[in-house]
Amino acid sequence: MKVRIVNKSQFELPQYATAQAAGLDLKVNTDAPITLKPLERCFVPTGLFIELPDGYEAQVRPRSGLAAKMGITVLNSPGTIDPDYRGEIKVILVNLSNEEVVLNPGERVAQLIIAKFERIEWEGVSELSESDRGAGGFGSTGTK
Repeated sequence: MKVRIVNKSQFELPQYATAQAAGLDLKVNTDAPITLKPLERCFVPTGLFIELPDGYEAQVRPRSGLAAKMGITVLNSPGTIDPDYRGEIKVILVNLSNEEVVLNPGERVAQLIIAKFERIEWEGVSELSESDRGAGGFGSTGTK
């Protein structure tokens, strides 16, 4: 599948890190480093604009290495980019560590996943069918 992209960043197009990677790396597109204090959040520009086909979304997800090593994650994970959005892709990052973190221009800060989605129509009913699980949730199927 081909996706139309306008690259106004100073970097090459997002790449898959390995042959079987699901996510494309998104990079910081700024002229100067971004410093995130503990619990601070910010919009990180990527300089990328995309046009997705109908029935597809782009999901912005955290990079596991940044989360594990530095406490940086995508705040609204996964962030959804709808197929009719034409603005710049920006990543909402938050610093959950106790230390200031510096993000340099060109640093990989998130992943972009392209996923198919279905649209639904609601069918109003007065009750739902029975299931083995019923209304059990939040750990009701066990904690193992």
